[in-house]
Amino acid sequence: MWIWAVAATAISIILVLLFRAYRRQVKDTCRHLAFLKEKKSNFRLRSGLPFPELNELSDAINEILDASEQLIQEAALGKRSLKEAITNISHDIRTPLTSLDGFFQLLKKTDSKEEQMQYVCIIQNRIDSLKEMLEKLFDYAKLQDEAYQLQMEPIDFSQSVCSTLLSFYNEFEEKQIVPQTNFVDGSIYINGNVEAVKRIVQNVLKNALEHGSKEVALELKQTDSQVIFSCSNKVEHPEAIDVTQIFSRFYKSDPARTHSSTGLGLAIAKSLTELMNGTIVAEISEDWFRINIDFGFIQVYNVKGMN
Repeated sequence: MWIWAVAATAISIILVLLFRAYRRQVKDTCRHLAFLKEKKSNFRLRSGLPFPELNELSDAINEILDASEQLIQEAALGKRSLKEAITNISHDIRTPLTSLDGFFQLLKKTDSKEEQMQYVCIIQNRIDSLKEMLEKLFDYAKLQDEAYQLQMEPIDFSQSVCSTLLSFYNEFEEKQIVPQTNFVDGSIYINGNVEAVKRIVQNVLKNALEHGSKEVALELKQTDSQVIFSCSNKVEHPEAIDVTQIFSRFYKSDPARTHSSTGLGLAIAKSLTELMNGTIVAEISEDWFRINIDFGFIQVYNVKGMN
């Protein structure tokens, strides 16, 4: 009988010691959490007891702490990016506004009809530039809404590309650029949105005109399952271009920001391409900068008069 009494006593002592150790561990955990709440630290919780529940709790809390730290870092980065974006946008908008004010003052002072017409044309050009900037900002904000969707249907991709290219005839002529074209014959259909395709091609062509040199090459080809549109242009300083950031918002390879653009054109092109389940990538080969846009090819029969 005395053996059972000794065993019971021993078990009771062990249970009391374990309970005290358990409470001490919980108190240590609470104290560490209070420390982490007050101080910024990389310290993480550890359990010194052989209890799976405590180990799981410590691991779960550490995961939450790691996720919280990641969110804090991302928020700080986002804050810096937003501050930089506001600065850049302010600069981009202020430049044409300053120019507008200058030419408006000249317009008021001159009595020459010829000079007046010249200043009016310049002012109109600056107003158009501002309108384009604001439209891009609006479009980019709209595309950031996860609920935003495009109306998709079978469309003639080659026709959309060709009509958009023709609309840039005057811009290419002003810069004395004759683009080299290599387009597959006939119609090529994708499941997409006509206006979105045109906007994508517009932004890619504008990028080539603004940042390229005198050589531009365009290609439209079809494989068994894909449709690929490529726009290539020679650049004077390829080393200044970070292809990993090309489609990032507000990115400009020109640090002096001498071009009157928001840096949103290619970011918008990427968003629209992905909304239509396509891919868009950029690459540099020697002094050629190239953007490739890839969509899935579809067969279309007797849809809205299509053959």
